[in-house]
Amino acid sequence: MFPALETELKQEVLPDPYEDFMYRHLQYYGYFKAQRRSLPNSATHHHVWKNNPQYLLNGSLGERDDLTQDTLQRKLPWPTCLSSVVHRQIEAVRRDSLMLSSPLLRSRQLLYDELDEVNPRLREPQELFAFFSTRGPLQPPRWPIECEVIKESIHHIEWVPSLPEYFYQPTGNEKVPEIVGEEKGTVVYQLDSVPTEASYFTSSRVGGKRGIIKEPAVTLQGPEDNTLLFESRFESGNLQKAVRVDTYEYELTLRTDLYTNKHTQWFYFRVQNTRKDTTYRFTIVNLLKPKSLYTIGMKPLMYSQSDANTHNIGWRREGNEIKYYKNNMDDGQQPFYCLTWTIRFPHDQDTCFFAHFYPYTYTDLQCYLLSVANNPIQSQFCKLRSLCRSLAGNTVYLLTITNPSETPQEAAAKKAVVLSARVHPGESNGSWIMKGFLDFILSNSPDAQLLRDIFVFKVVPMLNPDGVIVGNYRCSLAGRDLNRHYKTLLKKSFPCIWHTRNMIKRLLEEREVLLYCDFHGHSRKNNIFLYGCNNNNRKYWLHERVFPLMLSKNAPDKVST
Repeated sequence: MFPALETELKQEVLPDPYEDFMYRHLQYYGYFKAQRRSLPNSATHHHVWKNNPQYLLNGSLGERDDLTQDTLQRKLPWPTCLSSVVHRQIEAVRRDSLMLSSPLLRSRQLLYDELDEVNPRLREPQELFAFFSTRGPLQPPRWPIECEVIKESIHHIEWVPSLPEYFYQPTGNEKVPEIVGEEKGTVVYQLDSVPTEASYFTSSRVGGKRGIIKEPAVTLQGPEDNTLLFESRFESGNLQKAVRVDTYEYELTLRTDLYTNKHTQWFYFRVQNTRKDTTYRFTIVNLLKPKSLYTIGMKPLMYSQSDANTHNIGWRREGNEIKYYKNNMDDGQQPFYCLTWTIRFPHDQDTCFFAHFYPYTYTDLQCYLLSVANNPIQSQFCKLRSLCRSLAGNTVYLLTITNPSETPQEAAAKKAVVLSARVHPGESNGSWIMKGFLDFILSNSPDAQLLRDIFVFKVVPMLNPDGVIVGNYRCSLAGRDLNRHYKTLLKKSFPCIWHTRNMIKRLLEEREVLLYCDFHGHSRKNNIFLYGCNNNNRKYWLHERVFPLMLSKNAPDKVST
């Protein structure tokens, strides 16, 4: 009766190779428990449903339970006139649609068309290599779904102070503020629902927590209100609470590493509504290390937005009356330590930032790598690819840097050097050392060209992007120190270091690895220094000491021996 429709349904539709792969993948990992022969051929059904609008449902999107034989027959104006082929096709649609809504298939891989049209199909592979386009925008960072993130983009200019920034010289008369707490003070900033050791990472998304961003800061009562406005819900920020204990005095509590109850040393936050030529005092009350460079006068970093916009001045070391001391609030558990300092802001109504060290965020890294990828000269000898994805789905980048060799034999004879940084996210100085190295090795310096001729450099510039993004000091989103898990077999829990170790293993099969250097920062030591491996074989005992010796001879004013 309807030869055109019957011919159309008889057309052979080849199975989609990606869908076939994904079904096998889902079944292997237990997400699909039915037999393979009962799986829907979504390519066939896509063709039928798209071209036959009579197969629409009454319900809204996702309500597929009402797709029954009676429903389909009521929708068809000519149900009794269809051939047996069409009836069999309708029965397949009904059976597969019921199957898709059953608990057998527990997958978010299925997509449905809008306007209530039934069209289940598997998602296309999304960002298979998680790599940004050299022409498109950067990949936005992915945050744990518990984290609130402000929409405002934070950017700081790069600037080198014209003069050395000397430590504060303690006088011995520095004030030691008594910790008051929120019982006697006023909470002016506080983050809610911060994940601690009692919880664990489950999923992530761009922008973090869904919904409207709350205002954790106080609302100013008018132009005369001189309360400082705090904020840290941006990349690498980690202030959890601010308590106003006097007109110009604040107690600050840092957020611990996510999914832990420890590791507080790194800090980075913003203040607004400043008053010029007024002495403010800030006291961080929950630091965990008994010793610090602050004890000998290291100053916190401050950044003035007005100075950056007007005078092109960036981060600088500021502060007076600096004191690092033990907290007198003993809760019977681990002892806390305090850092207190005074500051005079340079401008009224300014936006200022404070940090433990010069921040270097995941977005900063992506901007730098994008500039390298877009450089027609550097991109010839620097190849950029994705090493893996972190727990939150952020890309861990791998750079391969070497000059092209004239023959395969020359290429195979090159030895390798492996460099990495930011396994500890709060040690941002490691990223600045890494940037300095990349600036040099990618330059047209004769020394850099010679090194590229001789070696193959494998560089992982940020081993722990998740920790960097959320403002952790030590850990990944697994709540563990990645630097203590290089021998792990848990690929899914520690993907960044697992893939780094695997990359080095493969590299060792190809060529000799002459050096592996991992860049860190230290909270108690000055200048640049190296820790090395101790080889029990006396034949190689001096090998680990050659590179530190070379550094100390070439840069005696910067390297501590």
